[in-house]
Amino acid sequence: MDALPLIPVARPTLGEEEAAAARRVILSGWVVQGPEVAAFEEEFAARVGAPAAAACSRGTAALHLALLALGVGPGDEVITVSHSFIATANAVRYVGATPVFVDVELHTGNLNPELLSAALSPRTRAILAVHQLGMPCDLPRILAFAREHGLPVIEDAACALGSEVAVDGGGFQPVGRPHGLLATFSFHPRKVITTGDGGMVTGPPELIGRIRRLRTHAMSLSTAERHRAAGVVFEEYPEVGLNYRLTDIQAAVGREQLKRLPEMLAARRRLAARYLEALKGHPWLLLPREPAYGRSNWQSFWIILAPECPVSQRQVMEGLKARGVDSRRGVMCAHREGAYRDLPLRFPLPVSEYLQDHAIILPLFPELQAAEQARVLEALKEVLAG
Repeated sequence: MDALPLIPVARPTLGEEEAAAARRVILSGWVVQGPEVAAFEEEFAARVGAPAAAACSRGTAALHLALLALGVGPGDEVITVSHSFIATANAVRYVGATPVFVDVELHTGNLNPELLSAALSPRTRAILAVHQLGMPCDLPRILAFAREHGLPVIEDAACALGSEVAVDGGGFQPVGRPHGLLATFSFHPRKVITTGDGGMVTGPPELIGRIRRLRTHAMSLSTAERHRAAGVVFEEYPEVGLNYRLTDIQAAVGREQLKRLPEMLAARRRLAARYLEALKGHPWLLLPREPAYGRSNWQSFWIILAPECPVSQRQVMEGLKARGVDSRRGVMCAHREGAYRDLPLRFPLPVSEYLQDHAIILPLFPELQAAEQARVLEALKEVLAG
């Protein structure tokens, strides 16, 4: 009997609408940093309720630009988590600052606000809070701490488009409004929407204006301003900037992806609810929990092997693969990588390390069929029963 096709961890939702949008831009002759990028920024800001947005080439570029816009630099410290894709820590180092890692909460995978006070120092310049895998972090407590100490908060919302959070006693609002000073997003193919790759920063107009200049070598005139000028104009470069532009081809795809967002979120939440219902009460599993203050977009769904589980993370993943189900290990810890071995840890990070070693990301994407999800669950239960 032929083996069943492999069920991937993720698959982007792309179709004829995105292909037509890309074709339209290609044939227009304006393919970079043009009207499609401006329209994508406006529509994205409206979607999340932000005052302004700036598109850029990567989610990592968005983080880098956000830190630059806030003036974070050499000698500064940024409180953040090791338990995140390495881009979070790397962006801090790009500006010459030092990441100060604090541990995370077990069931959300997000920064534990109880640990912020111990991490504070005279050199602390900002808090970089991650909404890990789309699960909102504890912004109510993080923002309260930041206000008390006069610190800006950057939200690493790379995975969190469509997630919601309630702060200051209000109702749920979209992540990216932003509730911190700036929020950053990624459009990598594993994220909720994709432009192939790309990023976005949301925040107040004055900071977004600076970010738009920095992404284009800090050029004093935008491409659109030069295009609209009645006469000859010459740009200037008052500071060292970066080449972090998004193409109009990507932006046109992103605009179509935004139209799909409501249905994609509904599908992700439906699939996550099915996983939670099917796996609740399993003696060897711990499951993620939406906090009272937030709603996840379920960019990913993960399980956590309990300490008494007789099967290792690698054994579970290999067992799933043998049964035609792909998976990924838990979110990495930057402090365990060679690039960060020279950075002394101020605090132990036991929960972060436990999640990397015991969490497993299962397939979840809008087109995942009920029969396929049933296959995933059956395979998981077989492996755990070992």
